[in-house]
Amino acid sequence: MSLLLTIDTDPTTAPRESKAMPERLISGDPSFRTWAQDVSQGERTHTGVWQATPGETRSIKGESFEYCHILEGVIELVEDGHEPRRFQAGDMFVMKPGFTGIWRTIETVKKIYVTVY
Repeated sequence: MSLLLTIDTDPTTAPRESKAMPERLISGDPSFRTWAQDVSQGERTHTGVWQATPGETRSIKGESFEYCHILEGVIELVEDGHEPRRFQAGDMFVMKPGFTGIWRTIETVKKIYVTVY
């Protein structure tokens, strides 16, 4: 088993489809598609591609760390107590454990994610 992972940014497999949890939905009716590509380290690390349609949700990282690389679209993150920050295709960022705020999808977004729990 190789320890080198290539991330398929245009997967052809069927994604897991979901909606925002009612308690986290702020506005709109965003839908999510997740193409999980790797789970490792005893289920602690998750890697894949995620897509969301426009809407606003509450983002709560808890104890997880998440790296994101935006492939398509535009989002705005508003960390509690901070000014909004806009990210678009080509941008990368990290949400550290304890992050709370608003995830606003302005244009349908597609990202690579690596989450460590």
